[in-house]
Amino acid sequence: MSQAEVAPARAGRSHNPLWTFGILRSELATTLRRGRTLALLGVLAAVPVLIGIAVRIQTSDGSPAGPRDGGGPAFLSQVTNNGLFLVFAALAVTLPVFLPLTVGVVAGDAIAGEASTGTLRYLLVAPAGRTRLLLTKYTATLAFCLTATLVVAVSALAVGALLFPVGEVTTISGTRIGVGEGLLRAGLIAVTVAASLIGFAALGLFVSTLAGSGIAAMAATVGVLITVQILDTIPQLSGIHPYLFPHYWMSFADLLRDPVYWDEIVKNLELQGLYAAVFGSAAWARFTAKDITA
Repeated sequence: MSQAEVAPARAGRSHNPLWTFGILRSELATTLRRGRTLALLGVLAAVPVLIGIAVRIQTSDGSPAGPRDGGGPAFLSQVTNNGLFLVFAALAVTLPVFLPLTVGVVAGDAIAGEASTGTLRYLLVAPAGRTRLLLTKYTATLAFCLTATLVVAVSALAVGALLFPVGEVTTISGTRIGVGEGLLRAGLIAVTVAASLIGFAALGLFVSTLAGSGIAAMAATVGVLITVQILDTIPQLSGIHPYLFPHYWMSFADLLRDPVYWDEIVKNLELQGLYAAVFGSAAWARFTAKDITA
């Protein structure tokens, strides 16, 4: 086949939806099969186990869960009476640090990791196209956000059901809902927590387009996370807090009110969408104009 015939054939494949799905499926498989990714998911799955065992040991003599002054992670004091609350407590513990840390590693490595191993040019010749490749990487990162969140939730649900009784759920408003509705709200909370990470995932992808080393990109992304988290705790900077991506992360607790209080949840989703649009556009502008040498 001549070069003139090969080019249209490649162009046709690159616009074929099945070709696009094949690239995405390959990227998802590659991401989830990496030893580093499996290790991160293993750590996330272990967090609810450790929390559940600690609460079980602490309450074995009838003592209440959590510190005596009522502090500690949200929902921890209710775990003893209802194992379903371990799902909410585990997500409250992992969301500020552990979950975004794992997402930062995956997002930061998305483009920079390919560049450092010399496979980026091969992927662009495939032909995937820069825009399509970037969208595929971002979609795979979002899939990881959901997978990581579900790993925490499912692990917590299994441990909670094993170590504690499971029954009707008492909402923050003081009303009681059935186990079925409690499980439904737990699933909705898990999805909301995963959606809370889409802005940070876009930021990590942008950082990945700037760096030529996967390790450097991951370190920079995690550094941004830590810096913003610190800024969000400084009272003197309260004016900028509503614009920082982690500010409304804990708003998922409002899904346990009756009726559900949507105000801060909507603000969180809007803020994540804004970050995704801004840093996604920045990543596209950088990646499509970048000179790929590796």
